[in-house]
Amino acid sequence: MRVAVTEGQLYRDLAPGMKARDRRLRVLAVGNSRVELLVEHDLGGRSGKTTHASLVRLASRAYELIETSLDQDPRYLTLLSAISAVHRPGTSPADYARAALDALDAC
Repeated sequence: MRVAVTEGQLYRDLAPGMKARDRRLRVLAVGNSRVELLVEHDLGGRSGKTTHASLVRLASRAYELIETSLDQDPRYLTLLSAISAVHRPGTSPADYARAALDALDAC
């Protein structure tokens, strides 16, 4: 069963050229047939830009839902932001842990 596409969800692009880049897209707005997306993470491209996708395609197996809009716990969002800030090729588990601990200490 596929989850309905809603604002705030985060998807990973599973296209052959994008999967290795770990391209992640946040849903900004859902229309009748198209979805406005923000590129939140892209190892081989620019993050921060907006793009569009077909609603049908986004709900297909071409994308993986990795975060729902229900993940609104402030601690979760703080940790996610800290981890995203250090995520790049070669990042070690210790780098992620350090970023998470620093973020939690700042709360």
